[in-house]
Amino acid sequence: MKALRVVDPGLPVDRQPTHVWYAAYGSNLHLDRLAAYVRGGRPAGAAREYPGCRDPRMPERAEAVELGGALYFATWSPVWRGGRAFYDAGATGRVLARAYLVTAGQFADIAAQEMYREPDIDLDLEDVLAQGRAELGEGRYETLVCAGRIEGLPVLTFTAPWGVGDVEWVAPSRPYVGFLASGLLSAGVWDAEAVASYVAACPGAAGHWTERDIAALMGTDEG
Repeated sequence: MKALRVVDPGLPVDRQPTHVWYAAYGSNLHLDRLAAYVRGGRPAGAAREYPGCRDPRMPERAEAVELGGALYFATWSPVWRGGRAFYDAGATGRVLARAYLVTAGQFADIAAQEMYREPDIDLDLEDVLAQGRAELGEGRYETLVCAGRIEGLPVLTFTAPWGVGDVEWVAPSRPYVGFLASGLLSAGVWDAEAVASYVAACPGAAGHWTERDIAALMGTDEG
């Protein structure tokens, strides 16, 4: 198994970094799905074509990380036909994620595509790097969060403006749970038991998906 990369919880000193770590905690845990956001294209099962980043180079590195906070499922995805994954940095707990080393411009373009915007402008990261959070709008993934730093560079992601206790939880679909769980497993840090236990305990999934169910979706349930 690979080593887990430790995230320093402090905010970065450099407020204008050329590179950042994009922390994916949902479907972009899969590098092949992230590739559609970077290079452009339509990933398997997606309903839309992504234009890709202005800079189509794939991430220089990828690290498995654990962030402080909570993962929960809410709202309804017409693509996955169930709840979407969201990150609440202010909640108690831990979130398993993969941090991809990308340019600041690529992070802006990935975020734009999640926000259903054209990837054609850089983001002003001053507020999120200074305060740890910045709301760009009221949309589902229009809130930026800085979860800490790795090697001095910010660990950034995006989520909803609300918290885990502010919205109705929605159970994720079988394809989404399987995709998320197998993405975590592919990071090579957490084993199937740890992944199944983690996902089954997340609000929205808890009470709907058992550890054994999730293990079966990863093809690791030995009965």
